[in-house]
Amino acid sequence: MNEIVADIFSATHTPYQVVLARLSGAILLGALIGVERERRQRPAGLRTHILVSLASAVFAILAIESVHMASLSGPEVRIDPIRVLEAVTAGVAFLAAGMIVFSRGEVRGLTTGAGMWLAGAVGLAIGFGFWWIAAFAAFASLVVLLVLGRLEVALDWKSPDEFAGTADGQRGDAETPASDDERK
Repeated sequence: MNEIVADIFSATHTPYQVVLARLSGAILLGALIGVERERRQRPAGLRTHILVSLASAVFAILAIESVHMASLSGPEVRIDPIRVLEAVTAGVAFLAAGMIVFSRGEVRGLTTGAGMWLAGAVGLAIGFGFWWIAAFAAFASLVVLLVLGRLEVALDWKSPDEFAGTADGQRGDAETPASDDERK
């Protein structure tokens, strides 16, 4: 039993307080990106963006910790944290691609997919300790989603219905209404 307790509370290279701060930051900034998508009742909303950001931060922290694990040292072991960036980027891109639909001659869900991809990048940035990069990217996403969307309407590049996602009379993304699970 003592071995189990020792394993649970084993020392990490990154102090626990820093790990918890990074995970909390990933949750907060993921929410910042997802709140606009949730408000517009898109299929990938607040929870999805939080989870993508949080998972990405966890993978980044694990990459950092794995480099410093004594059990993973030696000439036969090669650890490359950059592979984590590649794997998370590919995994989130796969999820984001699922949001993009071509229907009735229009591409839908591209902004939501891009937001998910950005949430993954923000989570990675925080997980690796690049707080300012993550914060700037998350706040810039709000500007893009809120301000530029309204600017497109003001310049008559999009109709108010297109901006609101109601061009076909539905609320939210026309290709897929938000599921009951996503709204709860």
